[in-house]
Amino acid sequence: MTTVREATRELLRSYGLTTIFGNPGTTEIGFLTGFPEDFRYVLGLQESVVVAMADGYAHASGRPALVNLHSAGGVGHGLGQLVTAYRNNTPMILLAGQQARPLLPGEPFLGALDATLFPRPYVKWAAEPARAQDVPAAIARAYHVATQPPQGPVFVSVPADDWDASCEPVPERPPVPGFGPDPAALAALVSAVDGAADPVLVVGPGVDAEGAIPDVVELAELARAGVWASPMSWRSSFPEDHPLFLGFLPPEERGTVEALRRHDLVVVLGAPVFVYHVYRGSSDLALPPLYLVSADEQVLARASAGVGVRSGVRVAVRALTDSIAEPNRAAPAGRERRPRPPESTPITAEWVFATMADELAPDTLLVEEIPSHLLVRREYLPVRARRTGLLSTGGGTLGYGLPAAVGAAIGAPGRKVVAVLGDGSSMYSIQALWTAAREQLPVTFVILDNGQYAAVDILAGPGDKMPGVELGGIDFGALATGMGCRTRRVEYPHELKPALTAALADDRPTVVHVQVDPNPTVLY
Repeated sequence: MTTVREATRELLRSYGLTTIFGNPGTTEIGFLTGFPEDFRYVLGLQESVVVAMADGYAHASGRPALVNLHSAGGVGHGLGQLVTAYRNNTPMILLAGQQARPLLPGEPFLGALDATLFPRPYVKWAAEPARAQDVPAAIARAYHVATQPPQGPVFVSVPADDWDASCEPVPERPPVPGFGPDPAALAALVSAVDGAADPVLVVGPGVDAEGAIPDVVELAELARAGVWASPMSWRSSFPEDHPLFLGFLPPEERGTVEALRRHDLVVVLGAPVFVYHVYRGSSDLALPPLYLVSADEQVLARASAGVGVRSGVRVAVRALTDSIAEPNRAAPAGRERRPRPPESTPITAEWVFATMADELAPDTLLVEEIPSHLLVRREYLPVRARRTGLLSTGGGTLGYGLPAAVGAAIGAPGRKVVAVLGDGSSMYSIQALWTAAREQLPVTFVILDNGQYAAVDILAGPGDKMPGVELGGIDFGALATGMGCRTRRVEYPHELKPALTAALADDRPTVVHVQVDPNPTVLY
């Protein structure tokens, strides 16, 4: 016999879950006591920061993440970024503390009421084992649920006195593999592509999540099909400088239908049909014939149009590439980019991104949280990496980008991680800079300071005065220095390039605080 603590640690080792993101509390002492030397504990200074760091780590490393949260209120702090993890399909195990079992009937201090209901519906599965000896088996089940498609976060609540109880070890089982398309469904899709005169691909985050960007590039080039990025995609799933890349579908129905209606076939890969943010009226036009390839049965079920093909994206794309005939047509013209913007004072976001495009290596991992500058980034700073080139939030919860960049740097130590952030979103999770400094991570944080929550102001429209959107006066340099990071301030165009060059070359975390033009731009 062994203890629950010992059995759990052996299980975590077998799964490679030896990096733990957390912020410890008293209900977690039983799990953390005698912490093993071969484990790594990454400390965040607030639970939402911890969850976002784990999200960035999981996607940058390609491995599931383990998060240890405090009972009740600690889980509550993390729920905002749990929404992000759920929308990002992040393989994440949330291991939460709970009060000791003998105290639970009296609703004790730090006890979690209905612990498994608290994180729902933003987890795939949640459990508080009925017996202490069931804890390792519950964690094993959580791992398998989190890592099989569609991936997503899971939750296990463990009472504080369970860890010293005796139990039997849990036998190791391999991860559950993905799956391919039904042969008849694949044959119908092949026939549709072969019969189309002007097909188009729409790629979503599921492509990059499966490491399928090179496969989609091969398919697009063989089929001579243009490629759109799906609305509100939080990953880059096609090289944004590729000749076949058409751009980004807008997150509203009429604009998306208008962009797709000239084609006679739409093949959606790894994306819902479709995620919208704003309502500007329904389109009177119909979408062309559409096929949707996804491993997620819920994405297939709620699609507003088209034929669903349930499959892992990569295996389906490879099968499609092997089966279609080479068409007798010219490749479509790709996206036309605007000319380089001029220097100006105050600095424009356009100038910032064009300069960053000159400085960043193609394999840079970019983390973005810039709601009011999203279109500008896409225009002037194309993501070129063919695996995990971009991380963003699929759930819209602010405060993701800064800690996600910290986690990404831990998960991909051989890559340069650059975060481009708004001033407002940075302040939701600014304490993550402390973890970056503590871990000595070579992350460059570029904060675009326009002194406002500009996205809200833009969507409100001209002439509508909005309360609570004005910021300004935040000294990001002082905040970053106080937490151990290096800083550089940029107010004029000639200061930007040397600041970026120095920050990118530094092996310590650096904040580049850029004052940008406060005048709102177009959001979508």
